[in-house]
Amino acid sequence: MNSPKPSPKVVFLCQRVPWPPDRGDRITTWHLLQHLMQRGADLHIGCFQEEDRDAEGVAFLASRCREIVAPRLDRRARKLTSMRGLLTGEALTLPFFRHGALRAAMRRWSHGRPPDLCFVYSSSMAQYALDEPAGAKVMHFAELDSDKWRQYAKVSGALGRWIYGREATRLLAFEDRVARSFSRSLVVSDVERALFRERIPGVDPVVLPNGVDVEHFTAAATAERHPHTAIFTGVMDYEPNVDGVCWFVERCWPALRQRFPDARLLVVGSKPVAKVQALAQQPGITVTGRVPTTPPWFDRASVAIAPLRLARGVQNKVLEAMSMGLPMVSSPQASQGLGDVPAGTLTIADGEAATIAGTSELFAAPERARAMGLAAAAWVRREWRWERIYQRLDYLLAELGVTFAG
Repeated sequence: MNSPKPSPKVVFLCQRVPWPPDRGDRITTWHLLQHLMQRGADLHIGCFQEEDRDAEGVAFLASRCREIVAPRLDRRARKLTSMRGLLTGEALTLPFFRHGALRAAMRRWSHGRPPDLCFVYSSSMAQYALDEPAGAKVMHFAELDSDKWRQYAKVSGALGRWIYGREATRLLAFEDRVARSFSRSLVVSDVERALFRERIPGVDPVVLPNGVDVEHFTAAATAERHPHTAIFTGVMDYEPNVDGVCWFVERCWPALRQRFPDARLLVVGSKPVAKVQALAQQPGITVTGRVPTTPPWFDRASVAIAPLRLARGVQNKVLEAMSMGLPMVSSPQASQGLGDVPAGTLTIADGEAATIAGTSELFAAPERARAMGLAAAAWVRREWRWERIYQRLDYLLAELGVTFAG
């Protein structure tokens, strides 16, 4: 009689504690982890705690996996630590996320029976897995972090151009090494795949998009939606979000308020920095800070905006708003990861005039806005639900020889 096949041993590495799923990277890592748990993986998780409430997330995950190692990461202190990269010649990102406890855990997890799969989310965490054995190694880049620094360099002053430009170059060299060492590289969109193939020639990544929890992001009270209310969601200490919403308020909001005196803007998200908090001093603008859940706030709005200027990949804020049945006015940068979007489901607005016009048209025509939102929700629910993403992941892992019982 054959003995049952043991559950695949999986090491999962990511920057942040992947619970609760309340920001972009946590949403993705939690859903991927949840699927691996449901398939019966023997999970070992390595990540960082960044705030006191992360202890709850660690406890939640500890009861659902074999082991989780999550040292505390003090971002202020780590900025000083990262300066070591100037002496070693490496990207500053790498010493920023380097920690002895995680290195020791990775060695221990690789000793004896190496993992069947090492799954890494975010290139900064790949340093722990590069030199350790594993049956298969998957690097989920989402998008190339080096390109984010390249974008920052383009809009910065002389010192920023040097620092960010250096980081873009050094981090790309590390990403190149990782991509050529791991079994598979993943990105979230065809746009990212094209950029990846340009920057790291000879490596063809697999596209594994983000999904959206369509059951959670379901409209409950559309009758309460104010016809002239826009909503922006996201973590509000993240520079692309800060830049995008502040640009919108400075360049677009005055014209919208002049045409629609009762117009409102809801800025919904945790950790608002001072200049985001200051937006609440302007007429019609509410800055919420952290909220327990975002769907009730979506239900107060009639239009969602994503005026991001520093963005790539698939933006969760766009998918979530569309799943809620809201028409979306998005910059090209925030929407390019969606691929071919059906007509009548999304307004792509490039620049100040187009953003004002797109938002104004939806404010002025509530029935059209409603119809557009319903079409958007139907498309997202058909094409972007997590179950479709899980199927792609299972197929990829099976190709690598990582299979699950049942």
